[in-house]
Order: sequence, then C-alpha cells, then structure tokens
Amino acid sequence: MESRSAETGRGGTAREAGEPGPEGGEPPREAGAPEPEDGAPVREGGAGNAFEDTLARLLRELGLGTYLVGDKLPPERELAAELGVSRATLRTALNELRDAGIVRVTRGRYGGTEVLRLPAEHGSRDDPVPAAELEDVLRFRELLEPEAARLAAQATLSAEDRRRVAELLHSCSNAPMDQYRAYDSRLHLAISELAGIPSLTAALAENRARVNALLDRIPMMSANIAHANEQHTQLVEAILHGDADGAAAQARAHAHGSAALLRGFLAGSGG
Repeated sequence: MESRSAETGRGGTAREAGEPGPEGGEPPREAGAPEPEDGAPVREGGAGNAFEDTLARLLRELGLGTYLVGDKLPPERELAAELGVSRATLRTALNELRDAGIVRVTRGRYGGTEVLRLPAEHGSRDDPVPAAELEDVLRFRELLEPEAARLAAQATLSAEDRRRVAELLHSCSNAPMDQYRAYDSRLHLAISELAGIPSLTAALAENRARVNALLDRIPMMSANIAHANEQHTQLVEAILHGDADGAAAQARAHAHGSAALLRGFLAGSGG
C-alpha cells in the first residue's frame, strides 16, 4: 500500500475520500462471485478470513504512518481494490475501526473516512517477548536501515525527492508525542524508497512494524525523542549531501540507540 498522506494533506479535500456513492452500493459482480448477506464480509480467494486480514493491514498502515491523524483514507472502491477485498469486507473493517474511535466514517458526497487517532497498542504489554524474537527484530533492523541510508545517499535525487524528505523530517521533529512513532516510521520508509529497491522497502516496512510493536511496550521519553530527532537531522543531511558512509553510520547509530533502549526494558522478559 503506498503512502497517500502527501497527496491528501491533513484532512485535505483534494479527493472525496471514502465516498460510497449515492446509495453505498457495490459494483456489479461477476457471475459466480460470492454475494455477502446483510453486508457481511466475504472470504476473497477462498482462503483465510478476509475481514481479519483487512483489519490487520489497515492497522499496520496506520502504525507505519501511511495515514496520520486528520488524513482521509482513499475512497472505498479504490481502497478495496488496493487491498484485494470486496467493499462489503472493507466497510466491515472500517466500522470496527470507527467503533474503536480510530476513524470517523461519514456518508454522502463530501463524506469519507477520517483518521481520528492512531492505534496505541500492537499487543499486550504483559506478554513476555522471547529473547530470540527480540534479537531477530533488532539485528535485522541494524542490517536494513544503514544499507537503505547508504543507497539513498548514493542515489540521484530529484528536487521533489529532496523537498519531500526534508518535509517529512520537519513533520517528524514537530510531531505530537502520541503520534511520534507513526511520523518516525514514515520518515524511515521514505528514506528507503529513495534507494529505489522496492523489495528493500517492503522488508524495512515489515521490520518497522515489528519494531513499533516492541516500542509500544515501553514508555515514551522526551529525552529519547529529542535525541532521535537530532539523529534524524544528521541522517537526512548526510543523504542530501551524498555522504553514503556518513548516512550509513548515522542510521546504524540510530538503530543501535533504539536497540539498547528496547533491550534495557525488554531483555529477560521472555527468557
């Protein structure tokens, strides 16, 4: 799923996002396609629970900063196609997010689905984190992010690339405390995109989701965020100046700092 925050703006009206149509009807179905009863989600592709998968993917995108507070999600028809599910399944998932107070869904010509808050938890903080899982997440990040930063610094960046990464740095540095990790994730994913290797970005996004799940288990600390912002600034400056070694070193130091914090809080919790 591609980031749309920069396209829609914060609560912007560049598109009539989430518009279900005059009667909220579904597009015509092909012969033999499953027909949901009373708006119930269907199992697309005959495998797994489409509702659970859709809800998990939406929560993941919110956690990664693809959509931020005040943003509108794409229109239902477009988002359903992007997720590969029916609009009935998508609508059921959005209704669950609405009931949880994460989004607001309004109907009509100028309606849509607006993000009200970000999901605060990825799992129970009481569940222990296995030591092997903790190390797998943190050590993989220490491989991915420095190389992504190195490649970004070596890339030929357009004026738009430079403007966007500078804008995301500014937004992250000024993010509200309760949304900081989403803005942080969005900046790191944008840096990986500059490397021009989609598989690297996909791997980094998956790892970032796992890192965020761990970070949600520890308290937010203003001093740590201030330090992270300094590291982000140095990282982006190195990339924009084409300093590949410097960018990789900054990314490595940033990852090591987060890893030390997480190990301090979580090491030993899972044996």
